[in-house]
Amino acid sequence: MNQPAENQSAEGAVSLAQSSPTLGTFRERDGALEWSGRQETVRVEPWGPDAVRVRARLGGPVLEALPGALLDEPPSTSYTVKIEDGQGQLTVGALTVCVSAEGQLRFVRTADGTDILAEERAHFWWPGARLYTPTGNGHHRLEQRFAAYEGEKLYGLGQHQHGLFDQKGAVLDLVQRNAEVSVPVLVSSRGYTFLWNNPAIGRVELAGNGTRWVADSARQLDYWITAGTPADGQRRYSAVTGRTPMLPAWAAGFWQCKLRYRTQDELLGVAREYRRRGLPLSAIVCDFFHWTHLGDWKFDPAEWPDPAAMRRELAELGVKLVVSVWPSVSPLSENHHLMEQRGYFIGTEYGPMAHADWPDKEVASTVQVAFYDATNPQARDFLWSRVKDNYLDPYGITAFWLDACEPELKPGFQENLRYHGGPGLEVGNLYPRENARTFYEGLLAAGESEVVTLNRSAWAGSQRYGAALWSGDIGTDFATLRRQIAAGLNTGLSGIPWWNTDIGGFHGGDPDDPAYREVMVRWFQFGTLSPLMRLHGFRDPGMPLGPDMTGGPNEVWSYGEEAGAILEKYLRLRERLKPYVLKVMREAHEEGLPVLRPLFLEFPDDPAAWPVDDAYLFGPDLLVAPVLTAGATARTAYLPAGSFWTDAWTGETYEGGSAVTVEAPLDRIPLFLRDGARLPVAE
Repeated sequence: MNQPAENQSAEGAVSLAQSSPTLGTFRERDGALEWSGRQETVRVEPWGPDAVRVRARLGGPVLEALPGALLDEPPSTSYTVKIEDGQGQLTVGALTVCVSAEGQLRFVRTADGTDILAEERAHFWWPGARLYTPTGNGHHRLEQRFAAYEGEKLYGLGQHQHGLFDQKGAVLDLVQRNAEVSVPVLVSSRGYTFLWNNPAIGRVELAGNGTRWVADSARQLDYWITAGTPADGQRRYSAVTGRTPMLPAWAAGFWQCKLRYRTQDELLGVAREYRRRGLPLSAIVCDFFHWTHLGDWKFDPAEWPDPAAMRRELAELGVKLVVSVWPSVSPLSENHHLMEQRGYFIGTEYGPMAHADWPDKEVASTVQVAFYDATNPQARDFLWSRVKDNYLDPYGITAFWLDACEPELKPGFQENLRYHGGPGLEVGNLYPRENARTFYEGLLAAGESEVVTLNRSAWAGSQRYGAALWSGDIGTDFATLRRQIAAGLNTGLSGIPWWNTDIGGFHGGDPDDPAYREVMVRWFQFGTLSPLMRLHGFRDPGMPLGPDMTGGPNEVWSYGEEAGAILEKYLRLRERLKPYVLKVMREAHEEGLPVLRPLFLEFPDDPAAWPVDDAYLFGPDLLVAPVLTAGATARTAYLPAGSFWTDAWTGETYEGGSAVTVEAPLDRIPLFLRDGARLPVAE
């Protein structure tokens, strides 16, 4: 029943300072609270325990089935709707949403009525908290404004290389780029987790005078919010966007990789050498340019003459073969003409179809390559059919490296792109998730029960398709290593528990340089205590980009006797910890909790735990304090209050709630066990 917001109480009165004050209309409809006024509809509905979804549209009722991160059906939960005294109210467990007569929203704690987040008008006259600026054809540039709060800390938002853990004060583009991964999830110290459920290109501004979310062009506002601790928020968020599959046991071990092994003999030689040395090896990667042409998605027989024999030998060695699959298609590819004719490529509004210049075999210069449209179900089916025919069926290859899946456009003018799923500005951030979906659905349809893909980009919900994320093509110094701590922690808080870096960084690094060897040792220690452990990089001396390129050596024995012995030590530590790693991965699968955990996730009541950005918990029981500066032989780490902590190397015990300084010689990363936990750290 519609109820106009008239005969207002003082609390619900409309301000006369506004231009044309709006008296909206409330109604309860299909289990949701709706407010309508000035041609705008705002719909607030329960979306899981302690959580609601908010959608708002100008010019009609809210639209269903637009691209987003939320699963189609929310978990069932009890709720109440109340419309009285010129206001609307929806309560779902610990969260209550109050909607004023003017259509302005406040999110409060049900228990005591205190605000956790509230919309805020841009100006007392105009505009309000929600702004719609037409861009044509029913699309708008959308703005959503919320109040700022003194002392609030904000985390998440995917993976970035700015080095910030608490991102209050930052302005971030919502766009996918190499090493910059947009996952629009915020975790607040005020007790809420927030999802901007919109894959549009835009930005978020976490300013001291307000928070503003912007979509450059979309059809409606859409977001989700839940109340509770950060751990509660992770459980609630993963329940509505999809939890990660269980990580296969092989993937919890050590992955060997470099740019690049050029031939079958070279790759097998590395795997055999690991076996000869008695070193653990779980996976090895066949990187790019192994193909005949980009977009053929098959081995070049000149360099890979017998993939079946290669895969069999690796399996006998206990090593999984991971193969690189790019989303780009050269005009020389056997698939290009057919895909173009069927409309399987990303289109453009103006100009040619090509989206990037890239080298290919049998040509002296670069060619203009297209990208398959991962938002098109038929294009996904076609690409998977090629992967299935050329990798899975003949060779049993089931693990794939999904590189350049932002996609890596040059230049990246999203305004000019046209996807099956919508205009580039409206859906551009969706691409990496839908690319991972290609392989997830294809493998399941083929009867495979395990899905792991290694992705350079991701969006909200990528985790439900078995997507692991790595931090992209980054530098090779201590400053870059330092930034990866915040990047990994924020990725975990964005719902993606499978994460890793190129151990040692990507761009360069001389294996014969003592200074770089120190970087490698410290990074390898951090990689050992990361969700996935993978050694990769384009080591010196490098070669120009092209089909014949490779980099310098990048195996654990490539860094000299002293460093090599330390790397071997940590390889064996990872093997000993694999049962614990898989236990923590089980928590990610069943509860949605990250593997790399900020201290405040386990200790939200300890104020000193919230700003810690140079250490983390690996699962619930192991505190990791990586060494992040050159020449350091000691490390100071904060140990959270409420537990006692045992130095995993020396056995010394400390009471939580203070910082301690411990020795950290080159062969030791400081590790602390929580409350007497028993893990096989020391040999």
